[in-house]
Amino acid sequence: MNAQPRLDAKDRLIASLDNGLRALFGAYTAGRSTPKAATEPIAMSEAERRQSAALMRVNHVGEVCAQALYQSQALVCRNEQLRAHFHEAAAEEIDHLAWTRDRLQDLNSHASYLNPLWYSGAFALGALAGLAGDRVSLGFVVETERQVEQHLAGHLQRLPASDATSRAIVEQMKLDEARHAEEALAAGASELPAPVRRLMRLAAKVMTVTAHRI
Repeated sequence: MNAQPRLDAKDRLIASLDNGLRALFGAYTAGRSTPKAATEPIAMSEAERRQSAALMRVNHVGEVCAQALYQSQALVCRNEQLRAHFHEAAAEEIDHLAWTRDRLQDLNSHASYLNPLWYSGAFALGALAGLAGDRVSLGFVVETERQVEQHLAGHLQRLPASDATSRAIVEQMKLDEARHAEEALAAGASELPAPVRRLMRLAAKVMTVTAHRI
């Protein structure tokens, strides 16, 4: 795990705000190369392009929210080792953010116009989870990553077969999210109550349906 400089509360807040602005306005670069498709690109119809763009826009929103969640959980966390864990996970999720942003550009589309709203809501949820304690905060990560993994599996079924590039990106994202859930479990996560898990699924449904169009 990479060591993070120890900052006081004010500096952590400033750093968190800076990271939020970077996530919202695209001031970031991937640390890993964009996953490559195993097959040569195939020309897509206009309908297929729109379908891929809508799905990748939803995936990009998910990564915007991931940044908000990890940044807010790190901000309120009192355990330095756990804070470093959240920062490392956020850094890995930057790859996903960059990959989906770049793919949207390739598809001649745009990110969700409501990203500031999604980020703010996710930041608040992450802060609440963090304030509830380390085990609950990690449990929130586990449930979030599991839901995202299921969501990405559904996108692999819905992405056009001709869009091998988007499929390669989503497949790697799915692997990464599953690993993040396992790491949070190993760090001592507690399982969230069923009503909380259902509420998280409902919130995710509202977000994905809206981001698919806007």
